[in-house]
Amino acid sequence: MLDEAQFDRDAEAAPIDMLESYFNAHGWTHAREEDEIVARVKGSWVEYELRAIWREDDSVLQFLAFPDIRVTEDRRASVYEAIGLINEQLWIGHFELWSSSGIVLFRHAAMIENADGGTLTLPQTELLVESAIDECERFYPVFQFVLWGGKSPSEALASALIDTQGEA
Repeated sequence: MLDEAQFDRDAEAAPIDMLESYFNAHGWTHAREEDEIVARVKGSWVEYELRAIWREDDSVLQFLAFPDIRVTEDRRASVYEAIGLINEQLWIGHFELWSSSGIVLFRHAAMIENADGGTLTLPQTELLVESAIDECERFYPVFQFVLWGGKSPSEALASALIDTQGEA
């Protein structure tokens, strides 16, 4: 969680402006265009690409996280099944497999409309970004078990969601 005292932004801002400030506060590498921002974030398993696209006409912010997983044609049926099982576990957002490229991603869209137009608060920004990263971190092993570990999607999900106790 970000310390608001170190955050150099008003309480609310245009979505891409708020995300840019949030990425700056974390020291994450990012590139911005008018209605889009892309950041790179190191996770426990891989480096994630985070991408946000603001559609002002619809008041929708689409947020995508790419966990650097590519699926070959012969493994797609198993990964689609795994995605179905994973998505049953999620409250916000969902995983997808892009059929044209075989890329797995996490996607969440938020409708952002209020009296000031489309603005985003720091707590909303944290929820959007951190939930995407958390879900990618939590379910990355499922995809690896299916793609490389020879497990069925249900076995992979069960293996990845084992609660550990204590600390190493």
